[in-house]
Amino acid sequence: MGLRVGCEAVQCRAYMPLPSRTRWLVVGLALVGAGLFALSVQGGAWWSLEDYEVGPFGSRNCLGGCHASNLAWLGGSPTWIRLGMATWAGGLLSTLTLVVVAAGVAAKRIPQLAARTAIVAVGTATIAGIAFFVGYPSEITQLHVDRDVVIFVLAVIAGAAAAVMVLRAHRRDVTS
Repeated sequence: MGLRVGCEAVQCRAYMPLPSRTRWLVVGLALVGAGLFALSVQGGAWWSLEDYEVGPFGSRNCLGGCHASNLAWLGGSPTWIRLGMATWAGGLLSTLTLVVVAAGVAAKRIPQLAARTAIVAVGTATIAGIAFFVGYPSEITQLHVDRDVVIFVLAVIAGAAAAVMVLRAHRRDVTS
């Protein structure tokens, strides 16, 4: 657990593992966050009404057979549609970066670059998601908020917590 022979302190900090309990908590949080991000942006049910579902990537209509369509029929602005795509892309990039964080921590490393990248990805997805949610076209008031909004919020919390725990562990390691 100490410094490796023949390496400088700066280089070896990345190889000092987190305590076992903390390590598996970070791995669990990162994987849960990754899974929730993927579900929230791919599931497509941020708003729904009976047989209609609307999400960041598009919408689904299951009247007389399910078929997917874009968001243009809702009457939203092109900016709102782009924010939906940004939310979708940010959620998938957050998924990727959180899996990398989990892999690094599981390998008994402190993946500080991956954790910083995850913070940026989660933050970007959060900003785009909030703007997408707030900018919902008010012409269609019958649709109600559905499960994937809650899943997205939980993904942001779990993903940010995992990345912050890695960065705090690195900081604790540097100061001691």
